[in-house]
Amino acid sequence: METPTTALVTGATAGLGAEFARQLAQEGHHMVLVARDAARLQQIADELERDYSVSTEVLPADLTDDAGVAAVVGRLTDAARPVEVLVNNAGIGLLHSFEKNSLEDEKRHLRLHVQTPMELCHAALQGMLERRSGRIINVASVSAFANRGSYSAAKGWQVIFSRWANLAYGPRGVHVTALCPGFTHTEFHDRMGMDKSVAPRWLWLRADLVVRDGLADNARGKGVSIPTKRYKLVAAISRVLPARFTSGPPRRPKQ
Repeated sequence: METPTTALVTGATAGLGAEFARQLAQEGHHMVLVARDAARLQQIADELERDYSVSTEVLPADLTDDAGVAAVVGRLTDAARPVEVLVNNAGIGLLHSFEKNSLEDEKRHLRLHVQTPMELCHAALQGMLERRSGRIINVASVSAFANRGSYSAAKGWQVIFSRWANLAYGPRGVHVTALCPGFTHTEFHDRMGMDKSVAPRWLWLRADLVVRDGLADNARGKGVSIPTKRYKLVAAISRVLPARFTSGPPRRPKQ
């Protein structure tokens, strides 16, 4: 019987993060759950232990804060308790355009989507490469192939980095994948206060299917995963259209 491995998921209290935690627990992985809200983390931990008979660790941390990131880096580099799967899922959206957002909000946004995943990938790779085994999924977005301000820029970094890392480390036993979903039914857009009617119903995806595709593509060794044929087509078209045509519908606040 195979020894159970451990997976660490950031942003694990809701949406894609919670779904990653469920599906990885269902596969038999023990879980380390990371997010800011300790109470909600414990609820997810209790659910996973009850439903899938795995052990869980709750690690409350603000991943826009040096101390919070350091705590997660410390867990990832603990050689006595190796982490086999890392899912960098934590993220935020900014409702307004770049010039209307505060500089502090933009810096937090960049930290969470670029600097923090980079630090956590670097930490996780140390043990994974030594063991010649590991999996990393960076939750990016199909917006990485479009022109949606600093969000697209940050997600574009995740795609380029993940594609390169998969080529560099795949032969050494570590698969790195950028998961690029489109609009997905989670709390993400609600938290940013966005009117979700700006996107037609057919563009919205289910979180469980997005996660299933991402895990499957990562297991196959793919550097980039774009769930569903419709979004594969969107990404392909976005690569060749003039930039002015790929900015997408304007974000509107909920009424």
